[in-house]
Amino acid sequence: MPGEPRQVFVDTRDLIFRSKVRSIIASTGDHVSTDPASCDLAVIELDAATGVEPLRPFVERGTGVLAFGSHVQAELLRQARELGAEAVPNSAVEMRLRALLTG
Repeated sequence: MPGEPRQVFVDTRDLIFRSKVRSIIASTGDHVSTDPASCDLAVIELDAATGVEPLRPFVERGTGVLAFGSHVQAELLRQARELGAEAVPNSAVEMRLRALLTG
């Protein structure tokens, strides 16, 4: 789907995983954004310490959110879905991100 490249904000602590996510974004012709306020999609690692609060501003303004976390944090993934984010376990985030950006 041709058009303006989308701006994708990425928030993850894992540097290797961040590199993989950024590579997927670049391979689709989209751009990694450093500005969470002006992104078209946010890819955010869930953290038990902060819960789903980091997702809230994105969801409230209608920005798509792909949240991800450990499969053992099923309750946190469920809470993210209830908030309005798409939430997947770590093992599925790369495939789901690629599908979102190419679909």
